[in-house]
Amino acid sequence: MAVDVLLGLQWGDEGKGKIVDVLSQNYDLIARFQGGPNAGHTLEFDNQKYVLNTIPSGIFNAKTMNLIGNGVVIDPIILKRELDNLKTSGFDPVAAKKLVIARKAHLILPTHQLLDAASESKMGDEKIGSTLKGIGPTYMDKTGRNGLRVGDIELTDFKEKYDKLVNKHKSILSHYGEIPDFSEKEKTFFAAIEFLKTIELVDSEHFVNQYLREGKTILAEGAQGAMLDVDFGSYPFVTSSNTTTAGACTGLGIAPQKIGSVIGIFKAYCTRVGSGPFPTELFDETGEKLRQIGHEFGATTGRPRRCGWIDLPALKYAVMLNGVTELVMTKADVLSGFDKIYACTHYNHGGEKIDYMPYDICSVKAIPVLEEIEGWNEDLTGIKTVEEIPAKLYAYVRYIEEHIGVPVRYLSVGPDRVQTLILN
Repeated sequence: MAVDVLLGLQWGDEGKGKIVDVLSQNYDLIARFQGGPNAGHTLEFDNQKYVLNTIPSGIFNAKTMNLIGNGVVIDPIILKRELDNLKTSGFDPVAAKKLVIARKAHLILPTHQLLDAASESKMGDEKIGSTLKGIGPTYMDKTGRNGLRVGDIELTDFKEKYDKLVNKHKSILSHYGEIPDFSEKEKTFFAAIEFLKTIELVDSEHFVNQYLREGKTILAEGAQGAMLDVDFGSYPFVTSSNTTTAGACTGLGIAPQKIGSVIGIFKAYCTRVGSGPFPTELFDETGEKLRQIGHEFGATTGRPRRCGWIDLPALKYAVMLNGVTELVMTKADVLSGFDKIYACTHYNHGGEKIDYMPYDICSVKAIPVLEEIEGWNEDLTGIKTVEEIPAKLYAYVRYIEEHIGVPVRYLSVGPDRVQTLILN
């Protein structure tokens, strides 16, 4: 058996949560492999909407086990809140023993969030656009070999380890000015740590590989998107982890040859939250129309997303990096009613016309070369079969396939899990 991977191909918010939820019935294990509570995976079914930040999106499937992998950074307070909300809604994955956590996953401390806010504030106009969840500082402690891991809560000297790291953080924070009082947050943190002890902790590398040896099916779930990868994204306006297929190997403890299908998700247009380059961004009423029709506001932060036309050079780049074998196009319904839509096929960059993602699109702007495409006016949200897909939408799907060289297997025509069509 192999591990299939599902990840975003743009700047995040592509609809990964919905598609994992739809596909989870085909898998024995859904495993989150990177990111943290800066993610917001939205799922809708039975007239209810759920937003998951840390918990894998297979949590609503009764037969599926869910793993928070070692590549994830965990805020115990947010995780407890997520699980409490699920319990209120009638889902209790802890009691059902459908959730396990990797001991090697790192913990987000209250002072990580203070460091995040202080750093972002100091950067002023050059700020990254952080969600201020403490993600970056936590990954910095991880790579700096100072971090606290989930498995540490089982040790007798956990409080001493915590105090040592917090004292280091206080020393850094003192250079930014007065240190905010975080005593109440700290009490909530330790209460959440006690709750964390009620969840089964595992050595995820052994856990996942045991599933493989037993012939069970696994889907690795990514967060954010390929264009936010710390190595290959629009650096420095990126997240702090590897959002690509390679991140699934290090984020779960699986060998590269164990990767199976790679399912890449993209919107029928593009969005981005926070700072950073966005070649096809629309600053006019069309961009605002996309935002309003598509409800393009961050699931975690509520921030309005920047909107623009689809970027094919960036999409091809993401497909190449991830070894994508099949595609999912989401939010096709948002483009209904546009007489004309556009696709970026090339960039004018540094005096050259190119069809690939260059090293730098931050200091050297990439000017999009747009191609006009016929739009469609039909309402897609009630479509149940492939035969009902409007011809112009089908032509748009084929147009993307021809440019990218990978088939679109799933087409999402609305936010609910039932609004998903299987193509080909």
